[in-house]
Amino acid sequence: MRRVLVAVAAILVLAPGSGRAAGAATTVTAPVYDSRGRIIETPFAPAEEPVRLTEERATRIFLAEPKVRHWLARYPRTNRVTEGTYSKTYRNWTVKVWRGKAGEIATGRVDDQSSVVTEAWTGPQVAWKMARGYTGAFGGKKMNSYRVWLAFCAVFLLGLVDWRRLRSLRNLDLLVLLSFSVSLWFFNRGDVLTSVPLAYPPLLYLIGRGLWVGFSGRATSGRTVWPVWLLVGATVFVAGFRVGLNVRASNVIDVGYSGVIGGERIVHGQMPYGHMPIEDDLKACGPKDQDGEIRDRVQTNGRCESANERGDTYGPVAYLAYVPAYLALGWTGKWDDLPAAHATSIAFDLICIVGMALIGLRFGGPRLGATLAFAWAAYPFTQYASNSNTNDAILPAFLIWGFLLVTSSVARGAFCALASWTKFAALLVAPLWWTYPDRRPRPLFLLGFAVATAVSFGVLLLEPDVLHAARVFWDRTVSWQLGRESPFSIWDWRQYHAGLPDLHLLQRVLEVLVVLAAVAFAFVPRTKSPLQLAALTGVLLLGFQLVLTHWFYLYIPWFFPFAAYAVLGPGPVRKAEPVAERDVEPVPELVTA
Repeated sequence: MRRVLVAVAAILVLAPGSGRAAGAATTVTAPVYDSRGRIIETPFAPAEEPVRLTEERATRIFLAEPKVRHWLARYPRTNRVTEGTYSKTYRNWTVKVWRGKAGEIATGRVDDQSSVVTEAWTGPQVAWKMARGYTGAFGGKKMNSYRVWLAFCAVFLLGLVDWRRLRSLRNLDLLVLLSFSVSLWFFNRGDVLTSVPLAYPPLLYLIGRGLWVGFSGRATSGRTVWPVWLLVGATVFVAGFRVGLNVRASNVIDVGYSGVIGGERIVHGQMPYGHMPIEDDLKACGPKDQDGEIRDRVQTNGRCESANERGDTYGPVAYLAYVPAYLALGWTGKWDDLPAAHATSIAFDLICIVGMALIGLRFGGPRLGATLAFAWAAYPFTQYASNSNTNDAILPAFLIWGFLLVTSSVARGAFCALASWTKFAALLVAPLWWTYPDRRPRPLFLLGFAVATAVSFGVLLLEPDVLHAARVFWDRTVSWQLGRESPFSIWDWRQYHAGLPDLHLLQRVLEVLVVLAAVAFAFVPRTKSPLQLAALTGVLLLGFQLVLTHWFYLYIPWFFPFAAYAVLGPGPVRKAEPVAERDVEPVPELVTA
């Protein structure tokens, strides 16, 4: 009966007079494929219009575009190569410009009928589409709108600012946490050469503040003026708004898509590494885009899947975390709505909010619990990550809960390992957490870390040759990450050979300092309160991001919980007497600031 009803509905839709002409209903402009990659409908071929421009004329029009002309002025005219290609499908010209070692330095499109430059990309924008400033490419259009973004900023400040001491250092800290928005504003307009440098001042400031709190052990004076009941109510309301915003007005970028793919591969007995959907040498099962790229290919498993070739660059926990949502919601094989990615992102976002509340409740009482939960919920960059449906809330979620159970060496080690095998940055905090609180190494920490590591890397056992699986893991993750290029930091701009500074040596020096800091913090200060542990954890995560070749705004939630605790948390009043058990650490008695 169901098939009959579907057939009747199809007939009514295609019938003349049903709301649109039959010819319009059956006309397609691209091939239609079934799930096995077989063509089931061919496109209608309209009459061709005459070509108006020549390659030379289209190239001159493109080179005269002010944006292109301004960028090309950085390069000598010698050894410059141009190429123009006409597309019958889109009736436009694609123009590309190369110059020596810099490679392709400009590309764009010129409409053949109007002689107008419709696209012009230069420098980092040539190879990196995410540098082009596409509206809502990350987080969706609504989250990036002035109304929603500034609303989050306003709520964050209204709830956390100490209105009795407007010139306090605490209020300045809160403004600095929001100041990444200035950099993001330029990024959203495709101005990477301005947006990237603007991210470093707040990173450096927060490192300095974290060092001061971490070594002095002194809390920042001030407090939230809102009553606890209002903070709790506002947190619940904002959390609900966040979930609704994710469900109704968010997108899933490649990071979240890779998590769903990895979850599917694990469920079906494959490790994610080396088994992502690819494009090369496989049968097409979808149309070409305007760049001539066909993402939908019939993979070796016989399914038509959308390609995501570099999706296997994360730790195994970044894929295991998606298994529950995949089992509940499945995956079509295409880069579509991906409900499993939405569900995972929302779940870990809520886990972070609950964890922040419990940390505050444990170490500072109800007021601090409500304050920290509110801080995560109202901070725009945590929602930016949620609305991009990435895996960037998973690392802080594990570290938050490891911090909550900080007096258990086993739990601390296990959660540190889970965070580390999600994103490798968390490995930097392992020495610090290993020796908490009084620089004595905890054997049970290593036990928890080892058990969680064994569970995480169990995905490699899905392959018959474990040694081969380990090599593939290394090549696809650590090795690739160490050698990647990116315009989203100041460290790799020399690749454009456009008069920009070569800062690789400085980057190497800072990398060594970050590693030395990770070791030093394990022993200095000699004893640490939870406030100091949080501050120094934040410093290490901030330091890692400071020296990253590929940095992005989605990484801000990694350090935010610990930066927020350092800014908003209380300082110790006195220390408890040491206990007899070597692997159970005392917790300093705390009061709210």
